[in-house]
Amino acid sequence: MFDLPEKRRLSEELEAKLTEPGIWDDSQAAGGIAREARELRDEVTVWDQLQRRAEDLEELAQLAGQDEELAEQVKVDSLAVDLELQKLELEVLFADPYSSHHAVLSISAGQGGVDAQDWVEILMRMYMKWAQPPAQERSTLRPGCEVEVIDTAAGDEAGLKGATLVLRGRRAYGLLRAEHGVHRLVRISPFDQNHRRHTSFALVEVMPELAEGEEAQVEISPEDLRVDTYRSTGAGGQHVNKTDSAVRLTHLPTGIVVSCQNERSQLKNRELAMKVLRARIFQRQQEEAAKKRDELRGDVMPAEFGSQIRNYVLQPYTMVKDVRTGVEVGNAQAVLDGQLEPFLEGWLRWRLAEA
Repeated sequence: MFDLPEKRRLSEELEAKLTEPGIWDDSQAAGGIAREARELRDEVTVWDQLQRRAEDLEELAQLAGQDEELAEQVKVDSLAVDLELQKLELEVLFADPYSSHHAVLSISAGQGGVDAQDWVEILMRMYMKWAQPPAQERSTLRPGCEVEVIDTAAGDEAGLKGATLVLRGRRAYGLLRAEHGVHRLVRISPFDQNHRRHTSFALVEVMPELAEGEEAQVEISPEDLRVDTYRSTGAGGQHVNKTDSAVRLTHLPTGIVVSCQNERSQLKNRELAMKVLRARIFQRQQEEAAKKRDELRGDVMPAEFGSQIRNYVLQPYTMVKDVRTGVEVGNAQAVLDGQLEPFLEGWLRWRLAEA
């Protein structure tokens, strides 16, 4: 929960620590403290300035009396303060300590056969479109992210059995963790010759990508790791397809399997796969330690009917509705084109209310 006095106290404490003798002997650690202190100081300053503006307006309103011109000015300024407050309230919703991290996003097909595999590919496109909006459409809820496709598994007839992406941008995990869960699609199947309506499911999992200094939190013993190499089946030129550049890591104690075939270099693929593996193990550790619902990604749910967090209906009408928050959008195509902001904000506010 947001606590301004506590943030002010912590900011002052960090500022004082930076003046201690020898603190800058470890420039990397001191730089991290300085960065945290600066962020806290800037946040406290913004709230303090807004509070002063509100107090000044309250005094001005008392002085306005019958002065219509002054009263109108107070009204205009009050609206401006309200808008600023709404923006700051949105900032407060990112309370999770990992909100500022990049995100590892995995999509896998559930019930629905070839339609479910096609649904995986549609969802992958949706998240990539969300991550890469035009400059004029960027906002707190759609800041723009760099997307790296780590691995894809081709479907039997169409689409994808699964895909893993890393989205790097401001608060990528803090935003996309709202997407964890089962996504349900209802439409006339393009793979059904009788043009019947089909329902298909896909599971979306979202994890924070650990920063370099945080990776030590997840210890992976070499004897607990099985490494398999194979030829990439994706695009990438002759080198990728003629050498064993793809890497599959299996963490034996947990059974977690991660693959990467995106890079030409086997070494690079292994590094990327290790990042994803650490994220998955870290997530599991956090869930087991916390033992409470949706600590990082939410409850583990089967990708089948009754467990979905969001419904996407394309036939006989169009509608996308979040089961948890009740947020509903009629323009389903806009949502599939990456316009997820109503659902992201709705989930953040719902999560804060549930806390």
